Amino acid sequence: MREGGSGGEGGGGPGRGPVLFVCVENSGRSQMAEAFFKAMAPPGAGPAASAGTRPGPRVDPVVAAAMAEVGIDMSSRAPKALTAEMARSASRIVGMGCAGGSCPAPPGGAAAVEDWGIDDPKGRPIEDVRRIRDEIRGRVAALAEEMRGGAMPQ
Repeated sequence: MREGGSGGEGGGGPGRGPVLFVCVENSGRSQMAEAFFKAMAPPGAGPAASAGTRPGPRVDPVVAAAMAEVGIDMSSRAPKALTAEMARSASRIVGMGCAGGSCPAPPGGAAAVEDWGIDDPKGRPIEDVRRIRDEIRGRVAALAEEMRGGAMPQ
């Protein structure tokens, strides 16, 4: 596992920038995905980063509580704004899902862009956030497995 920087700067393996998880506020879904990727990514996968198009003031406390239940401390994390440089340096951009087009396309470009269409945990009870957390963990595990097999899109 490789921890990479949380600010979205390039790095990782030779020529491989971070996997960038993006949502609107960077206070829930993308933060969970980044944390799970850092825990599950195969060696040489490169770092992970997350950002939001309109960052919130803090990581959602219910999200932090749900992540603490699976042993991941989110207390020192803070939402970050998505920049064109972050998008340009990413090897892959994963949108977490934005209903009604509230999440504009990331600036810049990456080798691979996809959207997972995951529900927003904002304002949801812990039971819903646990379900969302577990969905994200499953998606990230599949991504890590894909990368482990060398199937990283170019």
